[in-house]
Amino acid sequence: MSSSTQEEVLQIFRDSRALLTGHFVLRSGLHSGHFFQCAQVCQYLDKVTRLIELLRPKLAQYPCDVVLAPAMGGLVVGQELARQLGVRFIFVEKENDRLVLRRNFSFQPHERVLIAEDVVTRGGRVLECLEIVKKHGAKPVAVAALVDRSGGQTKFEVPFLSLLELTFPTYPADQLPPELAKIPATKPGS
Repeated sequence: MSSSTQEEVLQIFRDSRALLTGHFVLRSGLHSGHFFQCAQVCQYLDKVTRLIELLRPKLAQYPCDVVLAPAMGGLVVGQELARQLGVRFIFVEKENDRLVLRRNFSFQPHERVLIAEDVVTRGGRVLECLEIVKKHGAKPVAVAALVDRSGGQTKFEVPFLSLLELTFPTYPADQLPPELAKIPATKPGS
């Protein structure tokens, strides 16, 4: 991504106040002094449209028939991605603490599926989505995210493409640096 594109993406996040600082407990259970609250961006559909316009060229070599997103964080991103690609959109949601396909959503045999997410840190929800796609006889072709918080370290069995790669330090609860330990932890969600 060119530096002007990266700056545009960062400016969209700054303008929507999506990048938070403080002490956060991430979905992974790790702690961080930074948090991307993509819901702040997703309330402005013009900003989401622009972010997906910037992401789409990276996905050109991975044609798909359907976009699948995990609820809640991936919903707006996945829906806009499907709209711009002109394909169907479905989502998975939690049931008994696991992602499941509900609402009579289904895949056709060998249907090509693009998995969409807002932010990926370790990729637990993406891994669940990959398993669901394969279990239902469809074919995952790629994973797309607005932000790769792992800075390129998270890998999947299919290509993983993000609009922005960032690395913020994360810590187990029992290994917090003193400056972070002094701040009360919040769990903002996705």
